Amino acid sequence: MHRKEQPMTPNPTQEAPTTPAEIDLQRGFAIGGDSGPRIVYDMPETPYHAHPALSSTQARLLLDSPARFHYSKTHPQGHKDAFDLGTAVHTKVLGVGSQAIAYPDEHLTPSGMVSSKAATIEWVAEQRANGLIVLSADKLAEVNAMSEAVLAHPTAKILFEQDGNSEASIFATDPETGVELRARFDFLPNLANNHPIAVDLKTTGKSASREGFEKSVASFGYDVQQGHYLPTLELVVGRELPMVFVVVETAAPHLVAVHQLDQLWHEMGMTKARKAREIFAECTANNEWPGYPTGVELISPPTWAVYQHEEKYA
Repeated sequence: MHRKEQPMTPNPTQEAPTTPAEIDLQRGFAIGGDSGPRIVYDMPETPYHAHPALSSTQARLLLDSPARFHYSKTHPQGHKDAFDLGTAVHTKVLGVGSQAIAYPDEHLTPSGMVSSKAATIEWVAEQRANGLIVLSADKLAEVNAMSEAVLAHPTAKILFEQDGNSEASIFATDPETGVELRARFDFLPNLANNHPIAVDLKTTGKSASREGFEKSVASFGYDVQQGHYLPTLELVVGRELPMVFVVVETAAPHLVAVHQLDQLWHEMGMTKARKAREIFAECTANNEWPGYPTGVELISPPTWAVYQHEEKYA
C-alpha cells in the first residue's frame, strides 16, 4: 500500500538578499531573450499564451484527444467571463496581471443589473482591449475578500512572502522528443532562498479541503500541470523545486488550504506529461491528429454501476 508522505513546511528564513537576475546569471541560464532555455519575468499574458511551445493545458488536451488539441489550435477561443474571477484574484494576490474594475452606474439598469445596450457592450470591449477585467460590484467585492483570505492564511502568507517573482514564464526544449515547452509559474521563488517552494494559486467553486482538492486534481489534471511545469523548469535551472497549490474557495467565507501532491500523484503527473510530449511529437511528425478509435469498441460497466446493480437487483 502506498504511504502518503508528510508535506513540507515553508521556511521563511532566507539567505542574504540577491537579485533574481544576479542569481540566475551565476547559475548560467538566460533571463529573457527569444530562444534557448530561459526564464522571462515580465512577459505579458497575451504573447505567452500565443507562443507555439507546448503548455500544460495543451498537454492535458492531447491526453484527452489529439483531435481536440488540434481543433483548439485552429479555432482559438475568445474571452470567457467564467475565468474573470480567478484572473482577478491572481492579480490581487500576486501583484501582477490584469486589473479589475466595476461596472459604472451608467452601464447598470435601475435594478443594478448589467445593461445589455450596445453602448455597454462597446464599453466592456474597450476596457478588455485595454487589459482590464470588468466585474460587477458584488464580484469585485468577492475578489477582494478572497485575496484577503489568501494573504491572511499563515502558510500561504509565508509562501507568497518568499523572495521571488510572480508570473514567471519558462521556456525549454525536451531533450527526448525535441518538443518546445513552456510553463508559467504563478510564483517562482528566488533559487537562493532557503527551501524555495514554487506556488500555484487556484480558485475553486468546490471544496478546498484535502478530499475536495484530490477530486479537483483528478478532474482538472493538476498532476499533469505539475508534471509539465517542474521538468520544464529543471531543464532551465538544473534542479527540481518542490511545488504547492494554494487553494481558495469562491464561496464565503472563502476558506483557504495549501496542498502538496504526494509522490504517487507526482509520478503519475510526470508519466502523463511525458506521454503528452510523445503524442505531440508523433502527431506533429505525421501531421495526423486522431480522435477516438474508428472501429466498434466493447464497453463494460464501471465498478460503481456494478455495485449499484448488485445492491438493487441481487
